[in-house]
Amino acid sequence: MTQLRVVIVGAAGRMGRTLAEAVRAEPKLRLVGALDRSDCPDRGRDLGELTGGGQTGIVLTDDPLPLFANTDVVLDFTSPAATVAFAELAAQARAVHVIGTTGLSAEDEEKIRAAARHARIVKSGNMSLGVNLLAGLVRRAAAALGPDFDIEILEMHHRHKVDAPSGTALLLGRAAAEGRGVTLDDVAVRSRDGHTGARPDGAIGFASLRGGSVVGDHSVVFAGAGERIELNHRAEDRSIFAHGAVRAAIWAFDKKPGLYGMADVLGLR
Repeated sequence: MTQLRVVIVGAAGRMGRTLAEAVRAEPKLRLVGALDRSDCPDRGRDLGELTGGGQTGIVLTDDPLPLFANTDVVLDFTSPAATVAFAELAAQARAVHVIGTTGLSAEDEEKIRAAARHARIVKSGNMSLGVNLLAGLVRRAAAALGPDFDIEILEMHHRHKVDAPSGTALLLGRAAAEGRGVTLDDVAVRSRDGHTGARPDGAIGFASLRGGSVVGDHSVVFAGAGERIELNHRAEDRSIFAHGAVRAAIWAFDKKPGLYGMADVLGLR
């Protein structure tokens, strides 16, 4: 197999640097471009300087067009507005677009679905193997336990995370809702404050904590009368998300245009 050419967007950030390391460690991929915002203070520097390695010849730029025109894969853990724009460019270039961005609105999601008519897009609120296996367990548990068990989802992330609930929490919430045969938007309770009254029957609750340098902790609690089941995942290193993104890129390359998830990549559907 010829090496797939890879462009990383948001390359100067923590996740971008982790992606660069994962790509360089994968013999099936070749890093050919690094992109970030025009106001990025590292623009113009060699990517190797940012990741603690030697010179790579790949200079951080803010111009996506020449990069997208000469790549097979775009790895994207950026922001909703940027991801939507990149989805359109990746579709035009017929490149695989792997999206780990969270905080996308319904309108953003629709634009990504439109781009997927012409491109192979793999999008997930979490790229790790463990979380996607957890989602499958949550789906089965919700179906088996039924409405007699209340469902609460607790997540904690580092102090710099800007969206809540996390994309992973929402992924787990959707899995629980699917297990119950309902739509998450119809039953989600995302905040509680003041005199809230009794917990609505069938609700799926969310709680978000922020602090320190936590990479990502998630717990799904099934609380019944006299017993409680908890399913947990602790992310200890961002590299698990990067390795998942690399796996998704290789998997999607020979697929038909469409919108895929990590459950497709891992054969969990």
